[in-house]
Amino acid sequence: MMRTTVTLETDVEAGLRREMRRTGKGFKEALNETLRAGLAKRHELAEVEPFRVEPRPLGVRPGLDYSNVGDLLEVAEGPTHG
Repeated sequence: MMRTTVTLETDVEAGLRREMRRTGKGFKEALNETLRAGLAKRHELAEVEPFRVEPRPLGVRPGLDYSNVGDLLEVAEGPTHG
């Protein structure tokens, strides 16, 4: 166990006091539980694999002007795309 002095920012103190009222727990217990939950969540997020996109060649169709989005939409969705 470690005994220390911590300076809480105003919003953190308010959130901790709300948690104390909600749970009926004292300052020390509410603070420890909140820190444990935050540390566990951070650890949990660190274990998640980042989403990766695998690029694939789409090929360029001859005769299409790829700089004109309107024409591309017309080819893809028909003349009433808009």
